[in-house]
Amino acid sequence: MKGINFLIAGVGGQGTVLSGDILAQVGMEAGYDVKKSDVLGLAIRSGSVVSHVRWGDKINAPMSMPGQVDYLLAYEPLESLRMAEFLRPDGTILLNEYKIPPVAVATGGARYPTDEEIHRTLAAVARSVYTFNATAKAQELGSVKVVNVLMLGAISALVEIELRFWEESIGLYVPDKSKAVNLKAFHAGRTLL
Repeated sequence: MKGINFLIAGVGGQGTVLSGDILAQVGMEAGYDVKKSDVLGLAIRSGSVVSHVRWGDKINAPMSMPGQVDYLLAYEPLESLRMAEFLRPDGTILLNEYKIPPVAVATGGARYPTDEEIHRTLAAVARSVYTFNATAKAQELGSVKVVNVLMLGAISALVEIELRFWEESIGLYVPDKSKAVNLKAFHAGRTLL
């Protein structure tokens, strides 16, 4: 099986670690050797959070090196820029366009890049860039908390893995009371690309 390296980048509170857990479970269910590593920023809420998930026949290290990531799932635009160096030249980015400015921007100490700057930078480092407002779509579905699973739905449309592995893995990791909305978000995400 061809190895696949994923990098999920977001901020605290977006469910980055949970979606990395689900993605790792999907890989294991599909028969891959899987390694996962999370990097949490200084602040849990609104600080940078990154999950490396690697699938392959034999994975020795849990983190991808710069230039090795096949798929970057960016839950926030600024975080996509911070992690762009990890992407392979033929890699793919899935970008949630919803902005969550860091404290330095909110207090006037720094400037948030323009949409044009973000898109130009990402287009220069990736073969494919898919952009959509996953946060707005999650709100339409009834819960902003499902952005992460909605993004997993989007990536599932690009990765050839049986649908049941995705659905079963989501069911293992989300609370029973929110399974229905998470599965709805997953399937909605599959239609975004």
